[in-house]
Amino acid sequence: MEILLIAGLWLDGAAWDAVVPQLRALGHEAVPISLPGQGAPPAMATLADQHAAVLATVDAAAGKVLVVGHSAACTLAWMAADARPEKVARVVMIGGFPSGDGEAYADFFELTDGVMRFPGWAPFDGADSADLDAQQRRRIADAAIGVPAAVAKGTVRLQDERRFDVPVTLICPEFSPAQAREWIDGGEVPELAKAAHVDYVDIESGHWPMFTRPAELAGLLADAAHA
Repeated sequence: MEILLIAGLWLDGAAWDAVVPQLRALGHEAVPISLPGQGAPPAMATLADQHAAVLATVDAAAGKVLVVGHSAACTLAWMAADARPEKVARVVMIGGFPSGDGEAYADFFELTDGVMRFPGWAPFDGADSADLDAQQRRRIADAAIGVPAAVAKGTVRLQDERRFDVPVTLICPEFSPAQAREWIDGGEVPELAKAAHVDYVDIESGHWPMFTRPAELAGLLADAAHA
């Protein structure tokens, strides 16, 4: 099965460099997606542009696909399921949850000159980043790409309730499956509360397992593709 990989904020397709060969060794076609706005100039892209790029990759696949979203990009993966419920076999969400219809995509940090830049490691102190060594932190920060305002503040649009029939695998890095269930059952994640089938999978890592646990993450994605 083709596995489409969408990294979270400030990351492009290169974030999956250590995961892709592992997935291919397991017999899967791995397709990391770099999105509009992840080049120059970043301020030109919108959330609609990024959504269209994901859908173009879904549509180009020969059969059904597994769409993987990391962090904020869990919403982009869910938007793909909404737009192509007949083509998306499963959505995998890593360390994040989907926003709902009418909500902002990722309006989390201050904008400067129309761009939401990587804010440094202070906001991610603790479980998020505890397993990143100094070299990994430098690598991520040095490669960080500012997120255009029209992406970060873009309005999420969801309209096809068939998305709730698309199975979801929620990979839980810096939080536990038990915590995730509590949040969802408590109404904090309405989109997943309505999903017909959600599997919870633990991974002992911080927020960026593609850098710290690439082989383990690839194995979990391969398992999701076979589910």
